[in-house]
Amino acid sequence: MQIAAFRTDTLAAVGGHADRCRNRPSQSCVGWPLSNTVGSCSSGTVARVSEFVADRGDDFLWLEDLDGADTGAWVRDRNRETIAAFAGGDSFEGLKFEIRQVLDAADRIPYPEWCGDGFYYDFWRDAAHPRGLWRRTTLDEYRRPDPAWDVLVDVDALATEEGENWVWTEVTVLRPGHHRCLISLSRGGGDAVVVREFDLVRRAFVHGGFALSEAKSDVGWIDADHVYVGTDFGPGSMTSSGYPRIVKRWRRGTPLSQAPVVYEGRDDDVHVRAWHDPTPGFERDFVVRSVDFYRCEAYLRTGDGDLVRVPVPEDAWWDVHRQWLLIRLRSAWTVDEVNYPAGALLVSDFDGFVAGLRKLTVLFEPDRHTALQDWDWTRNHLILTLLRDVHCQLEVLTPVEDDWRREPLPGVPALDNSSIVTTDPDLGDAYLLASSGFLQPPVLRLGQVGGVVETLKQQPSSFDTTGMSVRQFFATSADGTQVPYFVVRKSDARTGPVLLTGYGGFEGSQLPRYDGVVGRAWLARGGAYVVANIRGGGEYGPDWHRAAVRERRPRAFEDFAAVAADLVARGLTTPDQLGIEGWSNGGLLMGAMLTRYPTLFGAVVAGVPLLDMRRYHRLLAGASWIAEYGDPDSGADWAFLRGYSPYHNVRAGRPYPPVLFITSTGDDRVHPGHARKMAALLGRHGYDVSYYENVEGGHGAAADNEQHAFNEALVYEFLWRKLSIQTPLRAGSRSQPPP
Repeated sequence: MQIAAFRTDTLAAVGGHADRCRNRPSQSCVGWPLSNTVGSCSSGTVARVSEFVADRGDDFLWLEDLDGADTGAWVRDRNRETIAAFAGGDSFEGLKFEIRQVLDAADRIPYPEWCGDGFYYDFWRDAAHPRGLWRRTTLDEYRRPDPAWDVLVDVDALATEEGENWVWTEVTVLRPGHHRCLISLSRGGGDAVVVREFDLVRRAFVHGGFALSEAKSDVGWIDADHVYVGTDFGPGSMTSSGYPRIVKRWRRGTPLSQAPVVYEGRDDDVHVRAWHDPTPGFERDFVVRSVDFYRCEAYLRTGDGDLVRVPVPEDAWWDVHRQWLLIRLRSAWTVDEVNYPAGALLVSDFDGFVAGLRKLTVLFEPDRHTALQDWDWTRNHLILTLLRDVHCQLEVLTPVEDDWRREPLPGVPALDNSSIVTTDPDLGDAYLLASSGFLQPPVLRLGQVGGVVETLKQQPSSFDTTGMSVRQFFATSADGTQVPYFVVRKSDARTGPVLLTGYGGFEGSQLPRYDGVVGRAWLARGGAYVVANIRGGGEYGPDWHRAAVRERRPRAFEDFAAVAADLVARGLTTPDQLGIEGWSNGGLLMGAMLTRYPTLFGAVVAGVPLLDMRRYHRLLAGASWIAEYGDPDSGADWAFLRGYSPYHNVRAGRPYPPVLFITSTGDDRVHPGHARKMAALLGRHGYDVSYYENVEGGHGAAADNEQHAFNEALVYEFLWRKLSIQTPLRAGSRSQPPP
């Protein structure tokens, strides 16, 4: 619940984080918030129109006005057109109803978190609780088919009581003690949050407790009476990326304005934060200055308030657990004439390392097929999640004298995707393991390192998989690189409709896992589903990502085009029946596909996309992604950005396929102006363009399951029609909507 150490992969863009196998965001994707409690830009980071002389030729600059009268009228007109074209009639309502069934299903697995007090905590949404319940139960209850949950916060009731459109964001529980927590809520689902202290014993918000007004904030416990906090303290307190530039140590009962400053970063930094590790016997405080999206300066904060540099490479991920320091390299590193490659995982004694000793042990080293995806600590062991040609493998490592013993993690089923849901190093060596595949519903297991593994939950199938299969192929990209992709389809299907998705950025991996919405709304209706593991992602480690950053971004586009061409060459589809979909950074990918490879596809869906690469860094959190894309203010960088920026490469008279843009007025990470301006420009040239903008929902474009279901139904209805599929427009499920 509370981060005990800094890992810069909390900066990474993780497509479809937590609940989907696609790259559609659930409060994630481009510029995943720098911690779980930060996100939106503050006032002052909106577009500074006058600063760009080059933008004088942008006829649609006015559409960046977030909620002006003219832009509001334009959005309403476009929404009406799209709803009239695709969202009317029984077919759409039936599809939406079935998707909503999947999202609200009572037999979904509630994935819990542990926070050191022995309870299983869970946040749950269903038809009766669209905004959700934060609740907890015991292990014995959780084992039951229908556990009894102790509801701590009913967000629907709270929203009604306070007259606010509250959307749950996250919670940070005090360790040790576990009697207080800090709850973050957003208005409408954006990244900006309010923070309130909650008493877990009294089950009530604490009157006069720690509280922050709406802002992009980062806050965490030091002890019961102190927190570290970064927020909007007023003019000059936020970076140009819209994240906290100043962090303070705040004592209970004192004004926030009087809290002493712990650290100040620079205006052009991405973010500054501090946190406390309360592990008994290993209590430490840290400060991190994020110089850009991938580089940071890390400091150990002493009891006197002095800062001692933790001398890890600036672009490395690092983590502390008890006496150990983990370092996962993004670039090669030479220490005492020993070269450690990018993607390697190293371990050292933390105190010795800070004191100058460089005794490093290699825990993992990548090869051509295998990369480190993640790691999780139990009290006495380290669990590694590896990807071998995009198939998950888990290993458990145990320190033994001066070495580490390595063995497979027991109880991992032979499915394509397995991951650790949660561990609790405060209590012991237990872990929760989730496993699934494209056609295998999730299974949740409780394991004990060195002990038994039991199945706690098995989710029923959301769609009929009879006759379906999953195959992995490799396409050859323009430079000869082999690019893996998965195809899910009926085994005996002939050439037909295919939905291809990808992401290709921020070292985010697209993994094979179960998605009931894809299954019911697409696969069960006869469509094939394809996930492309293109460069820019993390499927093969840092080098796979670095191959498509900045001036090398077109490599991701070439990879995606190669997969599309390979599908056609294998006879799995035709260009007219190949639809593509991507969200956030994946929306940028879709824009590039539209303008660079229009003849490869029959329809395009781009959700919450980046499209104007001339101004992205001037809009909301865009400045934080300069390390990924480049700086448009630099002539050299703009030269390569201009070469692929979708908004700047729209041309008249091209064979562009139909395109649907979906975004949100409340997206305070990727500005809706990207999608608005692109839709308007395409419309001016007479192209087939559809546009829908939800009022709320933040970067996920939906604040609840009803909005989520509407967006999903809109996507599939659009694709089904535009790909000229003659099959009756019905989902492949068991139920029909009520009259």
